[in-house]
Formats: sequence, C-alpha cells, structure tokens
Amino acid sequence: MDVMRRLKAFYLPEAKFLYLSVFFLMCATAFGLVYPMLLSYLIENVIKQNQFEKVPMLALIVVGAISLKAVNQFLHGFFGGRLGNKVAYRMRNALYDKLQTLSYQYYDKAKTGDLMSRLTADLEAIRQFIGFGFAQILNMVIMVLFGGGMMLYLNWQLTLITLAPIPLLIIIALRFEKLIHPAFQEMRQAMSNLTTAVQENITGVRTVKSFAREGHEVSKFSVRSEAYQNNQVRAATLWAKFFPAMEVSANLCPVVLLVAGGIMVINGTLVLGNFVAFFSLIWYIVGPMWGLGFHINNYTQFKASGERVIGLMEEHIHVKSVEHAVEVDAEHTKGHVVFDHVTFNYPDKPAALTDITIDAKPGSVIGFLGETGAGKSTIIQLLMRAYNVKHGKITLDGIDIRNVDVASLRRQIAPVFQETFLFSAAIRDNIAYGVRDVTQEDIERAAKLAKAHDFIMELPLGYDTIVGERGMGLSGGQKQRIAIARALIKNPRILVLDDATSAVDMETEHEIQAGFKELMKGRTTFIIAHRISSLRHADEIIVLEKGHIVQRGKHEELIAQEGPYRDTYNIQYADFDAAKQYRNAAGELHDFAKGASHYER
Repeated sequence: MDVMRRLKAFYLPEAKFLYLSVFFLMCATAFGLVYPMLLSYLIENVIKQNQFEKVPMLALIVVGAISLKAVNQFLHGFFGGRLGNKVAYRMRNALYDKLQTLSYQYYDKAKTGDLMSRLTADLEAIRQFIGFGFAQILNMVIMVLFGGGMMLYLNWQLTLITLAPIPLLIIIALRFEKLIHPAFQEMRQAMSNLTTAVQENITGVRTVKSFAREGHEVSKFSVRSEAYQNNQVRAATLWAKFFPAMEVSANLCPVVLLVAGGIMVINGTLVLGNFVAFFSLIWYIVGPMWGLGFHINNYTQFKASGERVIGLMEEHIHVKSVEHAVEVDAEHTKGHVVFDHVTFNYPDKPAALTDITIDAKPGSVIGFLGETGAGKSTIIQLLMRAYNVKHGKITLDGIDIRNVDVASLRRQIAPVFQETFLFSAAIRDNIAYGVRDVTQEDIERAAKLAKAHDFIMELPLGYDTIVGERGMGLSGGQKQRIAIARALIKNPRILVLDDATSAVDMETEHEIQAGFKELMKGRTTFIIAHRISSLRHADEIIVLEKGHIVQRGKHEELIAQEGPYRDTYNIQYADFDAAKQYRNAAGELHDFAKGASHYER
C-alpha cells in the first residue's frame, strides 16, 4: 500500500471520518451476523421444540437487526462520502498549487490534456477508493474474520474443511492484480493522450479549419481513441478470464460444506441448526470473497491514478526561492540590471547564450535585435528567473537574482510578450490582472496609453465585454494593445517589451511608442523587436547572433558601421528610401517644368 502511505498527508487530517466510516461498517457487518444465529435458534429451539410462540419475538429481533444494519450502512456511506470529498478537495487544491509553482522547464514538455486528466479522472478514482473502496476492502476482511470466527465457534473441523478452497481464490486474485495493474496504467495514459488530442484540436480549431485539416484531425483522434479502446478490451479480457475462475473457486466452499456438513449431520456429529447456520455463514464469507475481483479492480485503478498524481506532486521544481531570500519592492528597487558573463543552455540543447554581459542602468532603454533563435527572449526569461543561470550571474541593484524571492522579483517586472494571452473574462479584468485594488480611472489611463481605449469603447459593453477563450473575438492588434495596457497598469520598475507591437500597424505603433516614452521615464526597459523603428531611440542596442553579442551601441553608431544591424536597416528602409528619392526626383521635375513654362511666357 505504498500509494496509500504517500497520500497519507491528505487523508490523515480527515482520519475521524475514516474511523467513523469503518466503525459503522463494522457495526453493520456485525448486525448481519444475527441472521445465521437466529436460523440456528429457530430450528433447534423453536421448530424442534414446538415453541412457535417465540416466532413473533424472533421476527421483531430480525426487523430490529435489519433496521440497525440499515442505519449503520447509511452512516458508513455518509462519513465515507465526506472523507472522499474532503480528500479530493485537498488533493485538487494541492495539485493546482503545484502547477503554479512548477517552473517553465516542466511546461516545456508537459501536455495540457495529460494534466487535465490527472486533475479530473485520476482524482475521481482516488476519491472513490478512499471514500468507499478502502472501507469495502476492510469490510470484506471483517466479514471473513467475523464469519470465520463464528464458524470456528460452531464447529472448527467443518470450518477448516469448508474454507480449504480459499487459498486458491487468493492466488487467482493476486495473479489478476499483477496483470490488471499495467493494463490500467496504460489505460490512464491512453486517456491522457485522448484528452490532449481533444484539447489541442479545440484550441487550434481556427488553424485546423483554415488548412481544411478536419479529416486529418479525425484520423488522429481515431488512432488515439482506438488505442484507448484496445486498452479497455484488454482489461475486459482479463476480467472475463479471471472472474469466472474466482467465482468457481468461491463457490467450491458451499459445495464442500454441503458434502462434508451433510455427512456430519447424517453421522450425528453436527446438529441441523448449526448446519443451516453454517450454510448461511458461508455465503456471508463467500459473498465478499466473490467480489474480491471488483475490489482488486477498484484498488488497481486507484493505484494507477495515485501513481500519476504522486508523480506530479513530487515533480522537481527547478526554479524556487532560496531560504531567507531577499524581498524586493517597488519603493526601494532602482532597476539596475547587470548580466555578468552569462552563459546558458536549455536541457539537452547547445548553448542558447554565450558570455553575455549587459549593464542596464536605472531608467535606461536596452534594445535587442537578431534573427529568430538568436537568444533575445532567453535573456528576458533568465531575467525573470524562468530558468536558472548556468554560468555567470544576473544582478538587480547589485543582488544576485538567485538570492531574491522569485515572486517579489517578478512583481517588479511587467512583460508584454509577442504571443498575447488573454483570459476568458471581461476586458477590465484582463487589464487589471497584475494589480490589486485598481480603479476604473487607472484602467482607462493604461488603456489610453496603449491606444486601446477607443476600440474598447466601441464594443457593446465597453470594458465589461467578455473576451472569448484566449482572447478570441479580438484582432491580434487589439489583443496586443490590451496586453500592453496590462503591463502599463502594473507601474513596474522594469518593463519588458518582447516584440510587443508586432501585431499593430506602423501608425498605431508610433502612437504606442509615444505613450511608452512617458512610461519609460525612470524605469529600466528591455525591448525585443524586429523593426528598427522600435529600437532606434534605445540607449543601447544589442545585436545577437546564435547567442553571441556581435554588435552593440546606439542607432547612429550601428548604422555607421557594417554589420547585421545596418543590413537589417537597409532591408527595412530600402523601399522607404526609394520612395523618398522618387518623391525628390518628381519634385525636381515639377520645378523644372514650372521654370520652363515661365521661360516660354
């Protein structure tokens, strides 16, 4: 019961419900033992003695026993249900809390569908077993012990003979458990794969329809659905093979009792009343033993689900605050960021950054330019401690960020990512997501700086408009402007703009940049962009290639020297310069024509 041991932190605080559930189950089981004894008494002391006046009293005792058994069964179900639900509640919250603390490195490989399956189907299997399944197994043991004890009291020789087939049943049951457990593990994984396929399809439905790949998605789902079906069929085949064997083994006990007990009654070594009581008690034992397969089935599902949940609970957290970490706040943080010879690589990959040194003084603007995969976003992720630096260090106001409390560090940073994520909530709530106790005036001010206020007011419900999942229903530029407003309202010491204006037009970008200039005053700002227009006003522009710094300086300095920065500038402004030359030539031609006309006159 290793899984039960590792989950004890969740059910031990509710141990009172477990004890009460088991206690009332034992009481219900004990009251069930009244029937066999009453049968023996009825035959030996009433029917044989012709004392039929005792029948009404026996009937009342039976009614009383049934009533008390029913009450105890109700209390067992009540407390068992409370136990299961409270344990599931604790585990659900603990799992969700764990998901919040897991680092980026875990989510790089995690699948949403698999995590959803652990939070739903696996937790339900655990809830059912802890609430009811565990008590039912205990009940089976109690019934066998109580029933076997009473049989030993009546006739120990017949008891040993009657229960002789039980070891065979146990051997078959253990063999069944050994085979069914891997089947349930595979079934849970197949369910996770199935859930992942559905989740990805729903999330990317626009892409699927845009490329007319509905048939491909149906085929992909069918493959995973077939795998899940095959797992179900395999489990059903094991049931079909072992359950009849367990049933036959259990039913051997009554057969042995009928033969051996009948012989003993004929020989006079066993009275008829005790024989009838034995026959009632054997079913009292065989009944739960007959259901041993179902109990093993429930236990095995719980075990497979428990292992998956525990695996998530015990997942290593790569980035976390050290003991006695330094707390930083906006009031005392200046925003002086230094990258000191930083080298970093993602797991099982070559170096993403090599010997990066940056000195971003408080209030400065640092721009990054480079092709995709050059390491621009990695620099920002290291600053936010999405990953830990492997070599070198990053300091904030002279403090190594590895010694800074992670949450307090991230509170000083407001990022706007290229991939905009909005929650399925009101626009007001999306803008105010990063702060508490914010006013409507603050929300509108941030929206105006992000040039989002006008289009928000054109929506039917304004700031109360509910955006669809992941912001569907809004254009890419609208989502990006809301994300910018969400960063601006945070009033951060460090502002990160990761291609934040890539989805807006040039005119809107110029307007947003004007709003940024006001916000950037006194704040350290990091800008990642592919457009020179977004970087030309930076205090320092850093050009990256394959994780190395190949150029750095101001716009005017970089444009004056050969290198990737000037190449990028020439590509982006070639058409602009050609148009400018064309306009100048056209102007000169117009002036020449005007002068010639004047000369002719």
